[in-house]
Amino acid sequence: MKTTILVPVKDQAKAKERMAPLLTAEERSRIAWAMFEDVAEELAALAATADVVLVTDSGPAAEKARRMSWRVLWETEQISESASVDSASAILAQEGVEAVLRLPADLPLVRREDLREMVEPPRVPCSALLVPSWDRLGTNAVLRTPPQLFPSRFGHNSLVLHMQEALRVQAFLRIVENPRMALDLDDVSDLQRFIETRCDTKTYRLLFKLGIEKRLAPHVR
Repeated sequence: MKTTILVPVKDQAKAKERMAPLLTAEERSRIAWAMFEDVAEELAALAATADVVLVTDSGPAAEKARRMSWRVLWETEQISESASVDSASAILAQEGVEAVLRLPADLPLVRREDLREMVEPPRVPCSALLVPSWDRLGTNAVLRTPPQLFPSRFGHNSLVLHMQEALRVQAFLRIVENPRMALDLDDVSDLQRFIETRCDTKTYRLLFKLGIEKRLAPHVR
């Protein structure tokens, strides 16, 4: 059973608004793009293992995806991430896709081996796999077999909400703790945690260039 990896990408001009106290709109857009490139680089190594589908209203992201031979599902309107993921998952399910892994584009620490471990094992029918965020309030990846097993509940406290959904449909549920995938960059506290990793990524190099450590100092207690 081959897994499809679904990556929702928001228009970079509207990305990461919770970082507004620290970064300009242009800087936030550049950081969102750097994170997408870091994730895309790791996904490129999985071409033989999983198909990648982008659901987006971002022209540059769609263009990059097509250059990488990924499929693009274009959105004329973005209601919410949950709506984007569920709409795309419904299309894929209708086409016969049996398992979909939703992977956000803001996990700059993710590595191809993390993803390979999730998509290569045989899928159990009526099952779900959840990767929590570091604060355990978010869901940083969700793998559903079948793709429409239960609706997405992304946002505050989504981990608990997704667990409840999985239990409601009596799915076989696994929670996978992965420190690299646990860190998505949404706000100032996430930036502080990320910068401490000193990782060699496009995202880190850009933040270093922007002098983020000095700018973070007044926000660190």
